[in-house]
Amino acid sequence: MLSTEEPRRRLVDWPDGIWSSRYRAIVVSQEEAAQIERLRYVLSNGCKEGLVGRPRDWPGVHAVRALVDDEAVEGYWFSRTQEYAARRRGEDFDRLQYATRETVTLTPLPCWKDLSTEAWKRRVTGLVSEIEAEAAARRKRTGSQPLGLVAIPSRHPHHRPARLEKSPAPSFHAIWKSVRRQLHDQYAEFVAAFRQASEKLRAGDRSAAFPIGSFPPALPFVGG
Repeated sequence: MLSTEEPRRRLVDWPDGIWSSRYRAIVVSQEEAAQIERLRYVLSNGCKEGLVGRPRDWPGVHAVRALVDDEAVEGYWFSRTQEYAARRRGEDFDRLQYATRETVTLTPLPCWKDLSTEAWKRRVTGLVSEIEAEAAARRKRTGSQPLGLVAIPSRHPHHRPARLEKSPAPSFHAIWKSVRRQLHDQYAEFVAAFRQASEKLRAGDRSAAFPIGSFPPALPFVGG
């Protein structure tokens, strides 16, 4: 994984992984409004939870500084396979011995790909200004204050909010109902094509064509 999150998890003995559930990719439609809405959600992290007053104030990695301020997003890729093999050999290795330093390059939204760098950065800056204004209005309305930079790292790693807001993840991110229905229909066609190809493969047809982006099921093991 990119970053030092796994060693941190071991260090503080988190009972769960960094993410409590498995990764799930949710398709975002080609609608400009849908893509901007998703970007806005990401940029508001830390601010919308009332932890900091501005997205830039978040003490950890944040997309806003990478997109607007050209801050490099760097971390380490830890090869758990190599580490496991080293432990099996009884090797006492350094924490970064089987790690590779990587840099993540962020690119503009697909709907902004034809804009100049200056133009899409201005749009990102505008979104950040809206997020900060909404946060300020919310604080004024509720009388609350951000948790702040001093209190955030002082929280115990096992701390959990008294109440968690949970809602089912959507199948797709789309603005218009017609677009969402179209995406559902396309996914149904994808599943049907995969099942048809899978049946052919099980029947012995090695030329069965699977839809692009899918992974054919494994065939039974045959000894040499």
